[in-house]
Amino acid sequence: MKHRPSRRQRTTATISDVASKAGVSPMTVSRVLNGETSVRPATRELVNAAIAALSYSPNPAARSLAGAQPIRIGLLYSNPSAAYLSEFLVGSLDCATRANVQLVVEKCDAGEHADAAARRLLAGGVEGIVLPPPLCDSQGLLAVLREMDGLAVTVASGDPSPGFSAVSIDDHRAAFEMTRHIAALGHQRIGFIIGNPDQTASARRLAGYRDAIAAVGMAYDEALVVQGLFTYRSGLDVAEQLLVVENPPTAIFASNDDMAAATVAVAHRHGLDVPGDLTVCGFDDTALATTIWPELTTIHQPITDMSLAAVELLAKEIRGRRAGQREEPSHIQLDFTLVRRQSDAAPRRRPPVVASRPS
Repeated sequence: MKHRPSRRQRTTATISDVASKAGVSPMTVSRVLNGETSVRPATRELVNAAIAALSYSPNPAARSLAGAQPIRIGLLYSNPSAAYLSEFLVGSLDCATRANVQLVVEKCDAGEHADAAARRLLAGGVEGIVLPPPLCDSQGLLAVLREMDGLAVTVASGDPSPGFSAVSIDDHRAAFEMTRHIAALGHQRIGFIIGNPDQTASARRLAGYRDAIAAVGMAYDEALVVQGLFTYRSGLDVAEQLLVVENPPTAIFASNDDMAAATVAVAHRHGLDVPGDLTVCGFDDTALATTIWPELTTIHQPITDMSLAAVELLAKEIRGRRAGQREEPSHIQLDFTLVRRQSDAAPRRRPPVVASRPS
């Protein structure tokens, strides 16, 4: 006699299984799957880990019955840092896969090309656009979105534009903490490499550096501050400038990891030991920070979580608009972390040079 398969013998994970493994309610799992931003980042990570562990996949038919029609979101990028972009895409694609979102990724240049790309995406049925740096600060692009009544979320802008939701960290505080950390090691001459002047985060990080210099009682020295562009190449050029000044810095804080990595390369070219002769610190904590030698002390900006939060936030706003609701733009600020590795140390104490006396 054949036995009917027991319901307990099923192997397909359910939303209740995910909830049980994550230690949350099924409603919380549902909120994560639907891209709602009311879920705390730590809880969302637990849910996503449980989903991955159980290979859980939402039932498309059930989602259709629930009225969860696919959402089309655009992601425009024009980022010179491949390491930053890689982490950004991981978060965006991960969220899109789980939140019933179709993500249209398009590369563009700043200026008119970006404006035209935004018009084309919105005209083609995209309901909102995620804007990572540097496009998050493109006023022309944001003007096009306002004109077409398009939704957008800017990511990592130092001064989020009114009328659009945003995801960022406190760039000023992060730069302040890193500068203060370097000063606490005993450094009195701390160089600083500014990021691209067209990005508002650059000004915020410079302000954090300057405020920390003042807070620890050091005088601001313009000779120790140079203009970079967030690119590795610009880092090579400006690090060279800093290391040939009459009284060079004993530490250099670069506004991103690309320029910090370039600074390490220039230091080695000059025969300097990092961190024995020169402390070098970065910002972002991209993969590049741990693929060079020595590994960089840096500010961990949660790039993957920021992009994930941006897609979630945009999906929520789109669903609200579909339901006839117009939500006010919101600003989500995630935490940063100062990650200490091998590229920083106290300044080397050399014995003073004493002139020899004739015998």
